[in-house]
Amino acid sequence: MKRLLTLTAALTALPFSAPAADIVDTASAAGNFKTLVAAVKAAGLVDTLKGHGPFTVFAPTDQAFAKLPAGAVEGLLKDPEQLKAILTYHVVSGAVRAADVVKITSAKTLQGGSVKIKVAGDSVMINNAKVIKADIETDNGIIHVIDTVIMPPAGH
Repeated sequence: MKRLLTLTAALTALPFSAPAADIVDTASAAGNFKTLVAAVKAAGLVDTLKGHGPFTVFAPTDQAFAKLPAGAVEGLLKDPEQLKAILTYHVVSGAVRAADVVKITSAKTLQGGSVKIKVAGDSVMINNAKVIKADIETDNGIIHVIDTVIMPPAGH
C-alpha cells in the first residue's frame, strides 16, 4: 500500500494548471497536446470526447507523436478511419484513476482491443508507454499523460 501511495503521489506531483473543462478543452489548454487535438479533430472524435463520459484517456504528448516514423502523423491525418482506431485505442470507458490503474493488468479500450497495464518500480506502463503524469481531472473524465503513442494490435 505504501508503494501505491508513493507512486500515486509521484505521478500527481507534476504541475498542471489547466482549468477544469472537458477532455478536449483540457488537452487544448495544456499546450503540449497540439498533435493529439489535431488528430482528434481529423478523426471526427471531438464530439465523442466532449460527450458525457466518463472517459479515461491515455494522452500522448507532442513529443510522443514526434517519436513516430517520419511522415506517419501526416499519413494518419489523411486516413481518418485508421486514425480513429489508433486514437480510440487510447480511450477507456469510465474514470480510471492512478490508484485504480495500479490494481489492474489490462483495460478494454473504445477501439475494442485491450491495453496492458503494468507497474514497474515507480512507473506505470500502458503497453510500451510510460505514464508521465496521472489523474488530470476533467469535467467528463481523467487524462493520464503518456510518453509514447500506443498502437492497437494488428487485426483489431
